[in-house]
Amino acid sequence: MPDIHTNSGGVPPSGFGADLLVELNGPKLRAGLTDALREAVRTGRLAPGTRLPASRSLAADLGISRNTVTESYAELVAEGWLSAQQGSGTWVARRAEARTAAPAAARARPTQRRPTYGLLPGSPDLTDFPRMQWLSAARRALTAAPHEAFGYGDALGRVELRTALADYLARARGVYAEPERVVICSGFHHGLTLMAQALRARRVQAVAVESYGLDLYRDLLTGAGLRTPPLYVDEYGARTDELARLRGVGAVLMTPAHQYPTGVALSPDRRTAAVNWARATGGLILEDDYDGEFRYDRQPVGALQGLDRERVVYFGSVSKSLAPGLRLGWMVLPEELVPDIVTAKAHGDYMSSALEQLTLAEFIASGAYDRHVRSMRLRYRRRRDQLVAALAQRAPGIRVTGMAAGLQAVLELPRGTERTVVEAAARQGLAVSGIAQFCYEVADAGWQLPERDALVVNYAAPSDSAWAGALDALCRVMP
Repeated sequence: MPDIHTNSGGVPPSGFGADLLVELNGPKLRAGLTDALREAVRTGRLAPGTRLPASRSLAADLGISRNTVTESYAELVAEGWLSAQQGSGTWVARRAEARTAAPAAARARPTQRRPTYGLLPGSPDLTDFPRMQWLSAARRALTAAPHEAFGYGDALGRVELRTALADYLARARGVYAEPERVVICSGFHHGLTLMAQALRARRVQAVAVESYGLDLYRDLLTGAGLRTPPLYVDEYGARTDELARLRGVGAVLMTPAHQYPTGVALSPDRRTAAVNWARATGGLILEDDYDGEFRYDRQPVGALQGLDRERVVYFGSVSKSLAPGLRLGWMVLPEELVPDIVTAKAHGDYMSSALEQLTLAEFIASGAYDRHVRSMRLRYRRRRDQLVAALAQRAPGIRVTGMAAGLQAVLELPRGTERTVVEAAARQGLAVSGIAQFCYEVADAGWQLPERDALVVNYAAPSDSAWAGALDALCRVMP
């Protein structure tokens, strides 16, 4: 079995210096040469751009026919391993551009300065993710997992997680939850996508949304073909008594425990009004309980779903309690909706990672989730207290509104100053959001949101080492 460099110098005349062994036995000769060349390219022994010997030269060097070499080259060109051009020879194909060879236009493009501090709402403190406890739970879950857990599984999700969630939600949030009503999804966005599909299949025309909220979710609903009439929000939460006058509405999306982003709770009479509307019309309440576990001045208000399990769809996730990157969320459904959601899942993201589900189930069952939530509740409460105290001392004209809850607070600004404060903060390397970006009004709503200038400040996101600097920068830009 001679190798490919058989001349006296160990390298073919063309400089082809690869250690390629070729079986030269009858009909296997071409396949052996092709396999040897392919393996040399795949393992990097023939680097991209390497020029191969002319077919005549390599054939003479190996003592084989030129047709054999030509056919091997042609096969590898067809597979994409080699490149060839008439009159220019054959070389190893470049499968990716070198990292240093960025186009001149790309090098000249100005890069956006990254903020030194980030107080944008939406994220918990990622530096405090319980890595070791999560790793321990993952090891226990993986050790105990049955073989079938690594198959395609149930569209509802792993029964271990659905069972753990049913118990946790019942005692922590007052949710009526049975494992058969719980569906695991990849966060709230995925759950709302599935719900929008199910609503359209039921011929629902419109889903009412709160007049303050994320346009991302409004766009998701409108993209599914649903209208999104706004429901006015004031200091008592959404005006649920106005649901009856909204034409064609079959569901309402709400954040009753802690309205996002204004930070108010839905008042008891409006909670009752929402449930009464759903019962009278057959409508659904889509309850986004995004941070219901974090209340600092009293016990958290129970979930709205506890008032009527057949008219309220409860959404939750670990995005605020642990980390959004885990992509784990859940829906607790009315019994009649379970088949609809399973059907919707079958047409898209059928299941979440079984290992992550099993890990979260173990994390909850072991008590680690409760301990982590308690720890973060204390941490975020201290952060909020420090924010309020710093503003009272350095910017006494700024009022903090909303409940002592969640991960963000609303700072009321003097009329007409929101935009200038956001721009001043950016110059200080501080990223903040004005409340204007969360407002939702339409021309025919019959009302208009009052003029309001405010910041929505996430006091939870900065690490401990960054918090003091972020707070100082925030106070400096206050009017």
